[in-house]
Amino acid sequence: MKPVDFDDAETYEPEDGWRRVSMAGSEQFSFEWFEKPPGHSSPMHDHENEQVCLCLEGELTVTTDDGESVTLERYDSVLLESDEPHRVENTGDELAVGLDVFAPGRSFDFWTDREE
Repeated sequence: MKPVDFDDAETYEPEDGWRRVSMAGSEQFSFEWFEKPPGHSSPMHDHENEQVCLCLEGELTVTTDDGESVTLERYDSVLLESDEPHRVENTGDELAVGLDVFAPGRSFDFWTDREE
């Protein structure tokens, strides 16, 4: 067993108000809890990992590079295929909180080692 205490978990803050917390996981899958302030959007990006984005609080709009989008409200989720370009935006008026699940698992190196 490998427990992860939320308050002691690895945290990454790519931008002011956008925080990600690495939860328990493995090389096969990983969980990242996140929060986004109103109006914040991740950049359009893709990765080899399949991703499930679950909205826990607020409102998140997930958009792919072909213009398709879905707005997630509390407990709604969406599957993003491997290498599918996408961005996730808080389109609501309050802090959005979500959980991303990645398969295979990944670390924060995806963000910290990327070139702009």
